[in-house]
Amino acid sequence: MELMNMDKKIFCVGLNKTGTSSLHQAFTMLDIKSVHYKGVEKTDIKEIIQTNYLAGNNILKGIEHYEAYSDWDLGPSTIDIVKEFDKQYPNSKFILNIRDMEGWLDSREKHVKRNQERKRKEPDADINWLTIDREAWATQFKRHYDGVTSHFKGRENQLLAFDVTQGDGWEKLCPFLELPIPRAIFPKENMAAHKNSLYWKGRRKLKRILDHIVR
Repeated sequence: MELMNMDKKIFCVGLNKTGTSSLHQAFTMLDIKSVHYKGVEKTDIKEIIQTNYLAGNNILKGIEHYEAYSDWDLGPSTIDIVKEFDKQYPNSKFILNIRDMEGWLDSREKHVKRNQERKRKEPDADINWLTIDREAWATQFKRHYDGVTSHFKGRENQLLAFDVTQGDGWEKLCPFLELPIPRAIFPKENMAAHKNSLYWKGRRKLKRILDHIVR
């Protein structure tokens, strides 16, 4: 794609559970080389980014071959990482993926409960996110979004607020990225209403069958 080069990236700088999967899929459909949580290296990009940041290295060392990055947030230190992205990769595009706070808190709580249930069934499983703390999450939510919008104040051409849950799609994303709007429907990954559809139920059933065959 013509938009990107090695010194110009796309960073999703919202917290998790705010449409990162949808944006990752959208980038892929736009022929943008995107990484979401774990790349082909099967290594958590959060760990890579944090290690590079603490060591004073290129923040993307080891994963710099990607063009778009999502689902990497590091809790309270996330805003510091955003600033480092901006410092090391000036003129990049930043997407502030958002949603209403209560919906975000509910989504996080459901995710942790699923983790807890899985941990009960698989005590040796490597699952770390097991504590529900809505008050701390709410504080993190407010501080993060206030911090990002404050950092990019006056540079609205570099920051796009994007809410998948409110119907944001190609018409908002593509002009920001200076790319043509595709004919395909904008992806809606990991959204409860879609997960309950026959399509998603069938997709999950097929995945379980394939996983069983692989085992």
